[in-house]
Amino acid sequence: MVDTTKGLRCRVSERAANGTRVGPVTAAVFMSTFMTAVEGTIVSTAMPTIVSDLHGMSMMNWVFSIYMLMCAVTTPIYGKLSDRFGRKPLINIGLAVFVIGSLLCGLSQSMIQLILSRVVQGLGAGAIQPLTFTILADIFPIEKRAKMIGFNSSAWGVASIVAPLLGGFLVQQLSWHWVFAVNVPIGLLAIVLIQLFLKEDIKAQDRPVDYAGITLLTICLVGLMLGLQYLDGTAGPWASILPLVICVLACIGLIRIERRQSDPILPLPLFGNRTFIVQNMVVLLISGFLMGFETYLPIRMQSVLGFNPTLGGFALTPSSILWLVGSFMAGKLLTRRPPHWITNQALGFLIVGCIASIVVPIHTSYFVFLLISAVFGYGFGLSITIGTMTSQSVVGSDQVGMATSFNTLARSLGQTLMISVFGIVMNVVMARGVAGTPGLTATMMDRMINPETAGQLPARFLEPARGIVYDGLRAIFIVGLVILLAGLAFNLTDRRSNRLLTQATPEQVVTD
Repeated sequence: MVDTTKGLRCRVSERAANGTRVGPVTAAVFMSTFMTAVEGTIVSTAMPTIVSDLHGMSMMNWVFSIYMLMCAVTTPIYGKLSDRFGRKPLINIGLAVFVIGSLLCGLSQSMIQLILSRVVQGLGAGAIQPLTFTILADIFPIEKRAKMIGFNSSAWGVASIVAPLLGGFLVQQLSWHWVFAVNVPIGLLAIVLIQLFLKEDIKAQDRPVDYAGITLLTICLVGLMLGLQYLDGTAGPWASILPLVICVLACIGLIRIERRQSDPILPLPLFGNRTFIVQNMVVLLISGFLMGFETYLPIRMQSVLGFNPTLGGFALTPSSILWLVGSFMAGKLLTRRPPHWITNQALGFLIVGCIASIVVPIHTSYFVFLLISAVFGYGFGLSITIGTMTSQSVVGSDQVGMATSFNTLARSLGQTLMISVFGIVMNVVMARGVAGTPGLTATMMDRMINPETAGQLPARFLEPARGIVYDGLRAIFIVGLVILLAGLAFNLTDRRSNRLLTQATPEQVVTD
């Protein structure tokens, strides 16, 4: 096996010698990631109060959708610009925009104001999510990077536990405005730490910025995300078809323009790298399945087994803990095994957990689901970490930001696509079950999902309703199993999977 970390160690040492303080910068990275990770769940917790206060039930979904859309659209742009201008100015801009957006959200007095403020907030979050991982790639050698990426990724799991408690406390003791305002001091502290302790040597470039590419890429991603958002057909068929058509046309124009650019926003040769494409496709599929797991496991705990929301959310805790363990193991395995082999092992754990979720009977013990959650967590930690590190390692050092942001974008697209697909599957199964149960209505099924209102159902409908939800969840995990098997098939097509190029020494490889 060839030692590929020597050159990278030298680079990290030089940066440390140039003044970068790894500890404070790492703390700023973790704070930034945790802040954006908490944002999604904590807003969900406060949303009933926000809707009641601002009288905006019909526009509620846009509070979430517009934030996700802005994140996805700006992620690749920030990543590319960070390769050109450095991580420090771009992430500080992102943090500043996120802080301003959070402050505006907290000051909102109408649902329209809140949605527009979420646009600003999402524009900032689009920088934070990919650049935190990019900075970790810059300051840590490859054998330590997996641990740091694992800690950074685990913020999303921890947030799923902390955010509901924090959101409930802020709403009850203060007001929903503080759900957003709490980000302001955290974001400002992160900006100060990065500004003081992160040092970069940026070489000036005289090549023009690819404004045409940025514009077409933005149109392409907006069309794609809107098309995926309305995939369920609730807003009419054209609400999904028209944005997707615009996406395709913008994509064609983007490819033509990028071929002529000296410094394209989307380097086309990047997509000729089989390992890069395969690993990001696998990450897209796994991230899509992750949304199904995190969304529907708590629903199963509450609506089928009858537990309260706290215990329903706690079922995800083993996943968060084992996610961190899987990330640690990714770093250790990477010194001995190629990424392709490690991804296969991760998919193996996910497939086992998925099959278990399908075959367990309706009245399975809560403890069994804690074990299943742990199996999933290990597989997610292993696969997501390896996917991120591989994306960073198979490109040159001048494309790490772009590669990391594309990896982040792949995760966002996978989640957006599959949450729509899972919703369609669940609705079809529930509609079929309601039609086959005389007297049962869709309104009753809505009450069935919430354990606090499930008791309002007539006793004779309670078990049939639980059976319908159980059937819907099994169907979702069957679809999830197909997704994971597709990921395994993609991974097996990677002909370069037996080597890992490092950003420090691209001419050297790790072989199995």
